Amino acid sequence: MRILVIEDERQLAGHITRALARHGHCVSAQDDGAAGLKVALAEAPDLVVLDLNLPGLDGLGVLAQLRAAQSPVRVLVLTARGEVENRVKGLQAGADDYMAKPFSMDELVARVEALGRRATSAAPSDLLRVADLVMDVRHRRVTRAGRAVALSPREFDVLQVLMQEPGRPFSRTELCERVWQRDHEYDTRTVEIFITRLRKKIDPTAAAPLIQTLRGVGYTIQAPA
Repeated sequence: MRILVIEDERQLAGHITRALARHGHCVSAQDDGAAGLKVALAEAPDLVVLDLNLPGLDGLGVLAQLRAAQSPVRVLVLTARGEVENRVKGLQAGADDYMAKPFSMDELVARVEALGRRATSAAPSDLLRVADLVMDVRHRRVTRAGRAVALSPREFDVLQVLMQEPGRPFSRTELCERVWQRDHEYDTRTVEIFITRLRKKIDPTAAAPLIQTLRGVGYTIQAPA
């Protein structure tokens, strides 16, 4: 993968860059938010490792502008331990995952590679449909009533799990296991954030939303009765 590291702690950025390069990735680094954003938009890397506590344009600002530009790049945010609020803000702004500092470099590499994996179980021509919501799995495109819906990579992954089995209830824990494929410090909150993001994009004005909450169970997607 082509990976961009945006981290102002140069020693840490160097450690991350070398660790990812040893695993065969092509890695570059920027120590400034504005410069990192410019590179991310111009070069369209596969993944960005983004520190939230950057001088000038901070990580949340970088993330907001990436998503405003409809960049599909996957983003792993780095936060100081204990900054739960910033982690939540990062996920709400469009991040796909997060890690708290200090962290194990082996875990960071594993998280990066998990984010880089694309769903391959469906045949290239497969389309998933629920009412007028259509997902092109191969090209990772989603439309609702013919209108394109811009999703982050992780939003796409969550929606794909739901759309593969319309009407089937998924608990928050199962969604986390199917999408993140690992234990997560804040499973329930993380899933809730991504469901909220999906609803805003897929069901912004629908009187009968496709994504439904099953109290005490979890979530499902199905056509309105």
